Amino acid sequence: MAIKPLALAQGDTVGIVTLGSPLARETIDTRIAYLQSMGLKVVIGKYVYAENGFLAGTDAERAEDLMNMFRDDRVRLILPSRGGVGVEGILPYLDYDYIRRQPKIVSGYSDITVLLNALAQFSGIVTLHSLLLIDFKPSTPAYNFEQFFTATSSIVLPRKLDNPPGKPLTGKVAGIASGPIVGGNLTSLVGSLGTAFEIDTRGKILFLEEVHEPVNTVYRYVEQLKLAGKLEDCNGILMGECTECQDAYGVSYEKMIDEYIVPLGKPLIIGLSSGHGVYKMAIPIGAYANMNAYEGTVTLLEAAVSY
Repeated sequence: MAIKPLALAQGDTVGIVTLGSPLARETIDTRIAYLQSMGLKVVIGKYVYAENGFLAGTDAERAEDLMNMFRDDRVRLILPSRGGVGVEGILPYLDYDYIRRQPKIVSGYSDITVLLNALAQFSGIVTLHSLLLIDFKPSTPAYNFEQFFTATSSIVLPRKLDNPPGKPLTGKVAGIASGPIVGGNLTSLVGSLGTAFEIDTRGKILFLEEVHEPVNTVYRYVEQLKLAGKLEDCNGILMGECTECQDAYGVSYEKMIDEYIVPLGKPLIIGLSSGHGVYKMAIPIGAYANMNAYEGTVTLLEAAVSY
């Protein structure tokens, strides 16, 4: 069983960090104000506004901010401002044993993927592929907030992971698979290969999503995961959206899945709305789940939080 951080409640404190690329101060402050309007308190990391070219401070500084949030007894949820690039740079500086003893909810997507999986893999805690600080704004769909706050506060089980209405999940390769969910952004996961923080898919359900990449590049990354044994090792595959991805040589994202992932024969469900798209399903990374590709359902058998 994975370690679950304590659930989030009204009036709890959120620790804001910037772990990859910088974000404009005005945007950060506006999003923090919206978060506070929802009844949450905020603690801001020392390097949240830092800029070091395409990074928000040095690797050590960003890691220090994150560890300080784990050490702060007031903080219940750690919320990165954005992803971008460079999150993998903080991984060697983290104290995974301390995090195991003092788990907190950590949410995000995009390049935060590598952190979510590293914490699940090396600290044994459930993390959340869900909202970033940048998503806390009036235009965010109610579905996204419902998903986020359900995942961070509910221990009701079993619980289905449902897309928004009108966007059904589709079973593509029939079968049933169970295991902890791992994965997230494809580019970020491929970047972990060959490092000490390489994703472990053995006995897991692997979730993948991508953004802004032509389909031939998506194929390249999928093939790299395949050659690294990550697709063979997993029990089943959940394919999310490829947001603003361009067809390449007449090949669409859906056709790429048909030609290169379906033949693997793994139970496969496609169409999960999570990550960079408009709708953001909250997926607990490290939580045990069951996928039924006959019916196109994903059911959580383990909560993301505890009381």
